[in-house]
Amino acid sequence: MELAYIPSPSTGVVHLGPIPLRGYAFCIIIGVFAAVWLGNKRWIARGGKPGTVADIAVWAVPFGLVGGRLYHVITDYQLYFGEGRNWVDAFKIWEGGLGIWGAIALGAVGAWIGCRLRGIPLPAWADALAPGIALAQAIGRWGNWFNQELYGRATDLPWAVEISDGPNRVGGTYHPTFLYESLWCLGVAALVIWADRRFKLGHGRAFALYVAAYCAGRAWIEYMRVDEAHHILGLRLNVWTAIAVFVLAVVYFAVSAKLRPGREEVVEPDRGPAASDPAAAAKPAGAKDAAQAADAASGEAKGAEAKGAGAEAVAVKAGAEAGDAKAAAPAAGPAAPKADLAKPAAAAEKAPAQTGGAAEAPGADKL
Repeated sequence: MELAYIPSPSTGVVHLGPIPLRGYAFCIIIGVFAAVWLGNKRWIARGGKPGTVADIAVWAVPFGLVGGRLYHVITDYQLYFGEGRNWVDAFKIWEGGLGIWGAIALGAVGAWIGCRLRGIPLPAWADALAPGIALAQAIGRWGNWFNQELYGRATDLPWAVEISDGPNRVGGTYHPTFLYESLWCLGVAALVIWADRRFKLGHGRAFALYVAAYCAGRAWIEYMRVDEAHHILGLRLNVWTAIAVFVLAVVYFAVSAKLRPGREEVVEPDRGPAASDPAAAAKPAGAKDAAQAADAASGEAKGAEAKGAGAEAVAVKAGAEAGDAKAAAPAAGPAAPKADLAKPAAAAEKAPAQTGGAAEAPGADKL
C-alpha cells in the first residue's frame, strides 16, 4: 500500500485562449532570471557595473538554448530520426530535451562574444555567474516534473514521484531524479558562494568549482535514470561525460591556482579598484599623479629657499661680527704687545660660537 508519493501534474501545459503556457518553458525562464539576478549582485560586489551581466546574458542565453538542444538531439538522435519518428519534433524544445553540457559549451561561446564587445575578461564574468547557473538548473529541473520525464528506477519510498501511463512510459512510482538534481544544484550554488567568499576565487576557478561539484552529483543521479540512452562499457553516455568534464574542471582549477593566484582587481575596463571612491573616480589617474608631483616639487623648492635664506643670514651676521673685531684691534695702539693683539681675535672667534653664528656657518658651506 502506497502511503505517500509526489503526484505529477495531469498536464504540463495550460491554454490561455489560443496561447499555450507550458510549465517546462516557465521553469527555464524563471531559472534564467534567477541566474541573472544573482550574477548581477555578485558582479557589482566584484566592482562591475549594474546591468553588465544581463547585457552579456543576451548573448549567452540564446547560444545556450541552441547548444543544449543540439546536444540532446545528437546524443538521442533515435528519438527524432529513427523509424516511425518525425524529425520536425527535434525543434519542439517546449516538449523537453536540453543537454546541460551543450548549453554550457555553446553558452560560453555567446558569453565570450558579449565579453569581447564590452572588454571584460570572460573568466571573471563566469565566476560571478557560476552559482546563478546552478540556481537556474535547480529551478529548471522542475520542468521535467511537469513533463513526467527523466525519472529514476521504480521505488516505493515516501518521496517517490508518481508517473502516469503515456507514450514511452509505464505508470508507477519512481525515484524523482529531477528532485535529487534540483536539491544537489542548490547545494552546489551554496558551496560556490561560500568558497568564493572564503578563498577569494578568481580567474575562472569559481566556475570550475561549480562544474566539478555539479558533475560529481550528476554522475550518480544519471546512473539512477531509466529513460532511453546510449551506453558505453555499461555506463550511460552522460555518466562518462560527467566524469570527463569533472576531471577537466579539477585540472583547470589546480593549474589556474598555480599560474594565476588571487583574484582580478579590475573586472571592467573603466572601473578600477578605487572606483567605489567618488573623489578618486572623479579625478583621472594622470591628473592625480601630476598634481602629486607638482606638490612635491613645490615643497622641495620652498625647503631649498628657506635653507638659502638661513645661510645668507648666517653669512651676513658672521661678516658683521668680523668687522667689529677688526675695528676694535687698532684701538690698542702701535705699542700694544702682540699677545694683546691676539686676544681680540680670539674673542672674535669665540663670539660667534656663543651667539650661534659659527654653528650655522658650516651649514652654509654644505649648501
